[in-house]
Amino acid sequence: MDTTTASPAKIPWNKGKIVGQKSPLKLKDIWAIRIRLQLNKRTRELALFDLGLDSKLRACDLVKLRVNDICHGDRVSTRAIVLQQKTSLPVQFEITQPTREAVETWIKESSLKADDYLFPSRVHESPHLGTRQYARILDSWIKEIGLDPAQYGTHSMRRTKATLIYRRTKNLRAVQLLLGHTKIESTVRYLGIEVEDALELAEQTDI
Repeated sequence: MDTTTASPAKIPWNKGKIVGQKSPLKLKDIWAIRIRLQLNKRTRELALFDLGLDSKLRACDLVKLRVNDICHGDRVSTRAIVLQQKTSLPVQFEITQPTREAVETWIKESSLKADDYLFPSRVHESPHLGTRQYARILDSWIKEIGLDPAQYGTHSMRRTKATLIYRRTKNLRAVQLLLGHTKIESTVRYLGIEVEDALELAEQTDI
């Protein structure tokens, strides 16, 4: 008699989830989130939101930033450079004035030192904010402005400013450098707008 017990069917990780590229935020979405964070004095989240947009870093790199990665003394720098975990290559990014102000306020409020993680975890097992924690915070922002969190993810933050820059300039090489991609083909796929561009060009061509 066969007594072998059939193993339970493995449930796919993406069952019931929307997969594929996540949408970048629109300017109106950015301001809707930012204003809510400012009005509610959610200093940590405002610093995380603004720096996430400016840096265009992957979640794994953003959550591991230390104060001295972006600061000189007690001032946040206008530019910073970090080593990417995925590629082991450096990438530079700008830090705009509003972001610098938000981050400096957070650093002072939380009394962070130069070698501290910029976003310490509130979970004792982790020294810094985890990528899943970051994703949950992002979900809360998206829900607060009435959007579907299934359509957005941490890569939405990474893609937002890059997409806005590309749409304004059409400069793929610049966006490639800002995202730290080694191949321009990766940037084209990442932006996901090359077909739209082709159609726009076709529409503007009369024959």
